[in-house]
Amino acid sequence: METTLEDTGIERKIKESRDYFAQGQSKEVHYRISALKKLRKAIIQNEDAICDALYRDFKKPKFESLATETQFVLAELNFILKNLEWWSKSQKVAGSWSTFPSRDWIQYEPYGSVLIIAPWNYPFQLCISPLLGAVAAGNTVVLKPSEWTPNTTAIIARIISEVFDTGHVSVIQGGVETSQKILTYKWDYIFFTGSTRVGKIIYQSAAKQLTPVTLELGGKNPCIIDKTANVPLSAKRIVWGKFMNAGQTCIAPDYLLVHSTVKEKVITELIRHIERSYGKEISTSPDYARIATESHFNKLVRMIEGQQLLFGGDFNAEDHYISPTLLDEPSAASKVMEDEIFGPILPIISYHTEEDLEEIISRYEKPLAFYVFSNNKKFQKKTMTKYAFGGGTVNDTVIQITNKNLPFGGVGNSGMGGYHGKHSFELFSHKKSLIRKSDWMELPFRYAPYKPFVKLAKWFKHFI
Repeated sequence: METTLEDTGIERKIKESRDYFAQGQSKEVHYRISALKKLRKAIIQNEDAICDALYRDFKKPKFESLATETQFVLAELNFILKNLEWWSKSQKVAGSWSTFPSRDWIQYEPYGSVLIIAPWNYPFQLCISPLLGAVAAGNTVVLKPSEWTPNTTAIIARIISEVFDTGHVSVIQGGVETSQKILTYKWDYIFFTGSTRVGKIIYQSAAKQLTPVTLELGGKNPCIIDKTANVPLSAKRIVWGKFMNAGQTCIAPDYLLVHSTVKEKVITELIRHIERSYGKEISTSPDYARIATESHFNKLVRMIEGQQLLFGGDFNAEDHYISPTLLDEPSAASKVMEDEIFGPILPIISYHTEEDLEEIISRYEKPLAFYVFSNNKKFQKKTMTKYAFGGGTVNDTVIQITNKNLPFGGVGNSGMGGYHGKHSFELFSHKKSLIRKSDWMELPFRYAPYKPFVKLAKWFKHFI
């Protein structure tokens, strides 16, 4: 008998989410704190199992699973638990002459039933991290983890079912058809992490219902190395940021723009640090992940074809293995320079002048990340100010995501909305503006007939 989408419980879970929010329990601050504490306990108890699931999905090294998935989430969860009661209090604001005498404040209010669609590259972190903010703000949540990492998705589903009440948080599993079905329903907020192409589809669907969205997308993140940079240290940090998770990181450097006078030295140092990190036989390294999906593996292989190799270029279809690969001066028309790479392939392009940089960077939409390696403070400031991007770092890569006080998000084609830490709580909260007006004083000139007060109205700009 053929199974329909309705049989998988999609409609039931969506209704349960809405009904649970209507009951009001998720809005109670101490209930939110209690639920998040239970989640923290479950993550700690299942941490080894989560790491094992990530390894079975795409051979993610345990150190990376701990650092970028479970411990990353636990750090943010601890931060939210420490501050949530304070964040949830009403925020008093100054009144104005037009509202005097009154008490004016902002009240944080949850949106309602939230849909979170997570990707496959960091399948635990990018599913649970936005969940923390949504629950902290008082929403109910339906999670749609990636179908491409089934082992991680299975353990997420088990943890969620054990920790949260039915309707508070639930998981819907399935592929593209399931995602399409979910998007036909009315949501109070949608949070999506994934490609720009799919992000546009999500945005179009949400627009039909006037549903607010956060889109965490990607882009071709430039990484500039100028002639004043500390080349050995720069190469070390670039290799770490680029080839962690086998390059499947939305904020990894996508291509290098290297000043022509230091290009050869940069290449030498990159190769040295790749081999230092993963050894001569990289395919046997326990510290190097695999490509998570077959379709993406095939796409990456096509990017390498016909290119001038400086290092790497090895692959194994059966194991979804692609070695760290350096490409020399690919043309702007090549496949590897068309779109975000999202894999362990690093094009190296030389430049001579700042005009060269501008010509290359301006070919692409606003990226999610931007990196500059330089010891010239004037050049640092100029480049970080001149170009639009989601977030960036001078003289390092990727670390901007680790500061809970900084919002993480894109701009333009790389996304909209920012989260992490308090920014997550605020993202999933509507700021309700409230005024309590006193009745002991009344200003007569705001009421009709207006004729006696027309001249006075020209001074209103001083009182509003």
